Amino acid sequence: MCGIFAYINYLEPKTRKEILQFLISGLQRLEYRGYDSAGIAFDNAEGKTEIIRQSGKVKVLENEIWSRDDLSVDQSLDIHVAIAHTRWATHGAPSPINSHPQRSDEKQEFVVIHNGIVTNYKDIKQFLTKKGLTFESETDTEIIAKLIKHIHDNHPDLTFRELVEQVALQLEGAFALVFKSILYPGQCVATRRGSPLLVGIKTKSSLSSDHIPVLFSSKDLKRQKDITPTGLIGTKIQRSDSTTEFTPLSDHAEVEYFYASDASAFIEHTNRVIFLEDDDVAAIEDGRLTIHRVRRDFDDKSPLTREIITLKLEIQAIMKGNFSSFMQKEIFEQPESVFNTMRGRVNFENETVILGGIKDYIPEIKRCRRLILIGCGTSYHSAIATRTILEELTELPVMVELASDFLDNERPIYRDDVCFFISQSGETADTLMALKYCKQRGALIVGITNTVGSSICRESHCGVHVNAGPEIGVASTKAYTSQFISLVMFALVLSEDRISMRPRRTEIIQGLKMLPDQINSVLKLDDQVKAIAEELYTKGSIMIMGRGYNHATCLEGALKIKELTYIPSEGVLAGELKHGPLALVDEAMPVIMIVTRDKVYTKCMNAVQQVTARGGRPIVICEENDNETPTMAYKHLKIPHVVDCLQGILTVIPLQLLSYHIAVLRGCNVDCPRNLAKSVTTE
Repeated sequence: MCGIFAYINYLEPKTRKEILQFLISGLQRLEYRGYDSAGIAFDNAEGKTEIIRQSGKVKVLENEIWSRDDLSVDQSLDIHVAIAHTRWATHGAPSPINSHPQRSDEKQEFVVIHNGIVTNYKDIKQFLTKKGLTFESETDTEIIAKLIKHIHDNHPDLTFRELVEQVALQLEGAFALVFKSILYPGQCVATRRGSPLLVGIKTKSSLSSDHIPVLFSSKDLKRQKDITPTGLIGTKIQRSDSTTEFTPLSDHAEVEYFYASDASAFIEHTNRVIFLEDDDVAAIEDGRLTIHRVRRDFDDKSPLTREIITLKLEIQAIMKGNFSSFMQKEIFEQPESVFNTMRGRVNFENETVILGGIKDYIPEIKRCRRLILIGCGTSYHSAIATRTILEELTELPVMVELASDFLDNERPIYRDDVCFFISQSGETADTLMALKYCKQRGALIVGITNTVGSSICRESHCGVHVNAGPEIGVASTKAYTSQFISLVMFALVLSEDRISMRPRRTEIIQGLKMLPDQINSVLKLDDQVKAIAEELYTKGSIMIMGRGYNHATCLEGALKIKELTYIPSEGVLAGELKHGPLALVDEAMPVIMIVTRDKVYTKCMNAVQQVTARGGRPIVICEENDNETPTMAYKHLKIPHVVDCLQGILTVIPLQLLSYHIAVLRGCNVDCPRNLAKSVTTE
């Protein structure tokens, strides 16, 4: 859950100030991944590695950097390697000494930045301690820096890349690593296993527009036998006679590289990226990038081929614009994000739904034994929200599982199961481990993610990209509603040939058509929600109640309040009110109740009456055509009427707004709540 960023320029002169600005900007883009400390490593004017680390947010590190007057910031550097890191603490409290980069020794011969957890670090630390090495931090990362130096001291003939391969062979757990060394100037080596890592590539803009950077494959090199090895970055040009010419970047070509945990860190510089896979080792030397695999056999030195992808992400999408926080921006982007989720997939005139990512697997899915939805946190709630409509339309049994609990109990999985893995980032560690567990047992794997090229995307047999757009705020908002709609669309696809379901499908598709406008209407309640927040922000706890399709809304709303405001909150199934939660109700307990005009309306009204009879003052979210419920409420918010299975999309938005406003009133950091990070890449 840390953020990795590295910048390498080769024959593209940059001043040290420009390089430092690149590092700071990259870290700021990655700050949602961790924000309790940050650090950088770069070459100083004497050619030695300089490390600057600070506790707190990236701004604290930035202030420290620019306060230094010994950095020779105007010095121009033709070739340079710099690495940077923003931390979410796992081993050791936030402090400069526990921050990354971690170093191998006082001379700082090797420095490393790390995202993930090394599970066998105690064994390696014990081994290195017996060899006479001493440790200065509490982190698991320091053993990596000391291990690579130990291997180098004993095998000085190994290349930098081979050293990193040997280190990766010794490590267990999940990690993404980037190494820099004064012993190998101008070189930078990275590897990953279980944690995301991308390579961004920027070539000289003076190249012809027909030239596209590519990674040469062995098939290409059969026609270009003089070009070795494979895996070199070069350019290709498609000729009018349909032939393709490949040219490697020469030793004198200007090129810039970026390593990062997320493409948002360098999207302002380049949109050409390579997604590294598990056990890839990406080495940059003399301006050339080669990618190898971690191998025990030193004799096998052949590089690999990885596709260079052009991202469509725009810098505007990861900027706050006129909003005070990313979360606020993302809440108000939901009319657009849900429309984008349906764009090109739902034909409202013909009432058809096409999901290209799973199209070829539909016959196999229809023959399955059951559907299993697996996720964590907000993604888990989207599964709960859509379970009922999935069962209704597909007529298949649907199980909903928390990924961590699923692994702990080793649930039985069969070859005719279809397992859905839901994750905004596509890198959630528990969800990814559950995916591998199910895949090993022969189940069909369907990924539901918001991040192209993520681990879950690559490991899945098929899937649906939710198209919500970049989500920077740690508390998920628009990804939740887009995941919700993606699962509803899946149910519609599976039921398209059922005549008995046509009236129901028509009702749902027409409901989807109205959603963007209806979400806009709900967002207009912002001032009313803010007024309610002003009454609640000093309270010690909050209870949210509902039933039926709105049970998931209660859970998700309570989660948002907990993670953003630090107020204990509970999502309660209204049918369970008399079985315990009613004991909490009194005049001082804030109770938010969701009451919509559906088949459980009468039961929800009974719950409202029970709360008011105990002195409670319920704040009710109800529908615009409901004139009865507001008379029994202390306060109310009216939302548009929509088909029952889509209610959760509209009813959750007032709770998103409420959690946002309470957090602001309490002085909490909305985008970066304490102890949390956006992408949970550790178990």
